[in-house]
Amino acid sequence: MTRALLALASGALFGAGLAVSGMADPVRVRAFLDLFGAWDPTLAFVMAGALLPMALAWRLQRRMPRPLAAPGFRLPEPRRPDAPLLAGALLFGAGWGVAGLCPGPAIAGLAIAPVPAAIFIAAMTAGMLLQRAAAAALSQRSRKGGLPWTSSA
Repeated sequence: MTRALLALASGALFGAGLAVSGMADPVRVRAFLDLFGAWDPTLAFVMAGALLPMALAWRLQRRMPRPLAAPGFRLPEPRRPDAPLLAGALLFGAGWGVAGLCPGPAIAGLAIAPVPAAIFIAAMTAGMLLQRAAAAALSQRSRKGGLPWTSSA
């Protein structure tokens, strides 16, 4: 129960930040991405404003024996960028640029503009499911004797 309440409070805080900063508005996000047109630097200020609280959170995390609502910290190991990461970043950026939305603002958008946000979320979910299916198929195929672009000779 505590974990669910913390998740709800965190999500509400994030959503409020998106709404107050205007970052739930796809037009504002597209204007940030329009470097050679009517560029709006607002998103850069929002990102910069997140640096101080995040830096404080990382310092606090190092001093904590465990999180408030979990048995331990699960932090990712640093790794070198690989092809799937770069391809995913490219697809994410392209989708963000076209729609002006990414997952957080899209969910917040359900309260502001429900129909466009729901369409975006449905398309995003379909893309995630398609990626999982493709990754599973490639993994299974590689276990059975290689991928079509690998030589077996």
